[in-house]
This record gives sequence, structure tokens and C-alpha cells, in this order.
Amino acid sequence: MSGHQIYKCCGISSAHVLWNCLPSCIGSLPHNDPIKAVDLILEKLTSIPIWPQLPSRGFDENMYAQYSTRLPGILIDTARKKVQVDLQNFDPEEIYIAILSEDIDFFSMQKENFSGFYELMSRSLPDDILAIKGQITGPISLGLQIIDQNDKPVIYDNIYGEIIRKNLNMISRWQEKELSKKCSNTIIFLDEPYLSMLGTPFASISNIDAINWINEVLEGLEGIKGIHCCANTDWPMVMNTNIDLLSFDAYDYGHTIALYPEEVSAFLEKGGALAWGIIPNNAEVIAQENVRSLVQRAEDTFQGLISKGIDKELLLNHSMLTPQCGLSGIDDNTAALVLDLLIKVSEEIRSSYSLD
Repeated sequence: MSGHQIYKCCGISSAHVLWNCLPSCIGSLPHNDPIKAVDLILEKLTSIPIWPQLPSRGFDENMYAQYSTRLPGILIDTARKKVQVDLQNFDPEEIYIAILSEDIDFFSMQKENFSGFYELMSRSLPDDILAIKGQITGPISLGLQIIDQNDKPVIYDNIYGEIIRKNLNMISRWQEKELSKKCSNTIIFLDEPYLSMLGTPFASISNIDAINWINEVLEGLEGIKGIHCCANTDWPMVMNTNIDLLSFDAYDYGHTIALYPEEVSAFLEKGGALAWGIIPNNAEVIAQENVRSLVQRAEDTFQGLISKGIDKELLLNHSMLTPQCGLSGIDDNTAALVLDLLIKVSEEIRSSYSLD
């Protein structure tokens, strides 16, 4: 596979990006200090850097609190670690005016909630990075985690559910605009852990609604659009949204993607890509693994699709490698170990298959 070009920061479409099993990350790190967190990112993720979410700094940087601050009537309860709104007592006028007037700057990410973002944006980045990645909480997960005055998820309220989606869309577009100042190849991921709950009593949301709501948040984004789910879900449904990148926990659930070879093949053929979360994010599990064992696990997972007819070159060219989920649940040293393993696994796979 030598001779395949890695396109650098030149603003091309996702269909032409060859990820070639390069490493990147999901979003969160355990650090309290954004300087140290960004230092680690820029040291390790030299091709696809991210801005780190730092929930250890406090609930204000929790992924649900972060993207709720612009919502009307919202109460971010740091003591209870809850995000709540009284659906009978909120005024949507200001946010509707901002949405209808396309006032993207109204939805800027505040420095007090996004220290990792602003620290990354303050740094000089190499000119030859392939892409820069950001993330936002997805509409299903955020809608299920914001509760009303009766402690019920607001996602089932038609008016407030729409406000959440419009809010996320505008924040995504603002974030993409800012990241493009660092690299014209941008990736915006929707973090959607609660996709795994669809069809259960906890998330009685139809696939059609899920697809439409995800697409609504992605609308107007000009760069690469992705989604991350850290458990098993309906992968064909997810690939039927307007995403370019599907990120999933391949360490624990890699076998589930192989159940849908036709859908994966179609997704890859139209320019889609897979982000394989092959490095564990649990300290006890990490202690039982090494580079060789993780390379073998990745190759076995790839083979699950290749054995069912997926073109190997297409699959490897349109894959990147990541940890299985965010890293905020481990300590700083273990997070650095995870990224070291990620880089070495990526290097070994890229060398083995002559990925440029």
C-alpha cells in the first residue's frame, strides 16, 4: 500500500482523507492543569491533535454542563452534579433570536468551561498536521441528561428538545470555525454514549428520530463529521446518519461491527471511516496488555470484516486508532501510558501494512 498520500491541512473533503491507522483520542483527559494536558496532546498526537476536556477540574467542565450554559432557564447544580430546567418557567426569546439571526458567536464556548480548548488554541501547531479534532455532546445524550422540574429527561419535550439541538448545532459550527484557524481540516465528533440505550425504557426514542436529531446537529458543518459511542448500538442506524467517521469501542465491542459487513462496506465506499477504540482506558486492563497483544487484537478485529469481504486496503486506509473511550477516569501517568501504547500500536500496524 505504499504510495498512498496522506493529505495535510489543506481543507479537502473527508472522502479523500486517508487516515491509515493514525492515532487520535476521544476527548477527555484526567488532568487538572490544561497546560499539562495540552503538552501531552501535542507531544503524542502529532498528526491529529485534539483539545482535551478536563472534567476533573469541576462539574463546569463535565460534558453535559459544558454544552448547556447557553440554554434558556438552565440551572447547573454543581453540588448535585445535575443540569436542570423548569419547563414551565423559561424564556427562549434570546436564544431563538440568536439562532434565527445565525449569530454563531452568541454560542461561543466560555473560557471557564473549556480550559483545554482555549489552551490548545493558544498554542502554535505544526503546519503538517493532518487534521484537528474537537467534540461536542450529542443531542440524545444531552437531552437525556438534562432533567426538568420533575427530574425527567427533557428530550421528550418537543420545544426544549429542539432548542437543545439548535444550541448544539450552533456551538458545533462556532467550534469548527475556531478550529479551522489552526488547521483547515477539522473533525467535529458528537459524543453519544447513550446511543447504546436506544430502544430501552430509559431511551424510548425511535431510530428515525435519532437519525434526524443527529443530522440536525451536524447540519451546516463544512469539515469532517463524526460520532462516538462507547458501547454497543445499532451500527447500521448510526452509519445511516450524515457522519464521515464512526468511532467505537473496538476493544470490548469490535466484534459487533463485523455483524454488518454490507453496511460497513457501503459506508467506507462512500468515503466514510472507522475510528477503532482499541486501547483500553481501564488501569487494571491496561496492566494486562502490551503493544504486541493490542496489535493482535486490532488485527483480529479488522479480520472480522476482511473475512466477510471488506477490502483490506480500503479498510486500513479508512481507519484511525484511538483509546476505547475518554481517559478522565484514570490518573495522569496512566493516561500518558495509554497514549504511548496507542502510538506504538499505530506505528507497528502502519509499518506492517506499509501505510504511508
